[in-house]
Amino acid sequence: MGFNLRGAWSIYQRELMRAFRTAFQSVIAPVLTTSLYFIVFGSAIGSRMEPIQSIEYAAFIIPGLLMLTLLGETTSNSSFGIYMPRFTGTIYELLSAPVGVAETLVGFVGAAATKSLILAAIILATATLFVDYEIKYPLLAIGFIVLVAASFSLFGFILGIWADSFEKLGIIPVLILTPLTFLGGTFYSLDMLPDPWDKIALANPIAFLVSGLRWTFYGTSDVSIGISLGLTLGFLAVCTAIIAFIFKTGWRLRE
Repeated sequence: MGFNLRGAWSIYQRELMRAFRTAFQSVIAPVLTTSLYFIVFGSAIGSRMEPIQSIEYAAFIIPGLLMLTLLGETTSNSSFGIYMPRFTGTIYELLSAPVGVAETLVGFVGAAATKSLILAAIILATATLFVDYEIKYPLLAIGFIVLVAASFSLFGFILGIWADSFEKLGIIPVLILTPLTFLGGTFYSLDMLPDPWDKIALANPIAFLVSGLRWTFYGTSDVSIGISLGLTLGFLAVCTAIIAFIFKTGWRLRE
């Protein structure tokens, strides 16, 4: 049987509409939070900071703040999207429908990634209200954002299947992803850290994502863009393989 385009589109449309029905929580709240970061760190503190890597501080933190919001929202939306059908029991309707793993992933993950991309565009537009900046490689920036959004949508999908309570849904985004993003060079360059903390910081995988996105914006970063892309593609492949295994074995789906 070929790819069921109508089935994938139906799942995608339903999940996207769900996100729009909770627009305040899904879109407005993250934008307001990011705006507060720009006001406090960009305007109030940033005006007293020296440029970092020849970049004005308020502009320097834009990729990090974008990544901070992107990772949290993408993971949370994707995990909640698959968790709710399991929680309500409607997952059995999906499992008995004529859709396979590919259609399910395109629907759930595609909707989560699309919402995150819309959110990223709004945040970048909001940033222009606080600081003047230019993106050096706009096409590469868009491609990198899409790649990160897709990867962490898959990761969120896995979390949504793994979680057996609402509490567990928030553990990874709140207690792991957010701290790692803060410590991954969101508000500073890793070169500013004293030895050996600058090398220890490289053990944080989020640092490579922040650095990679910053390179697409300004052409400068703490680590090579090739390494950042390679790690992101590897993470995408691992998540895809795990989801394929879950659907093959039915783990957590048929309980």
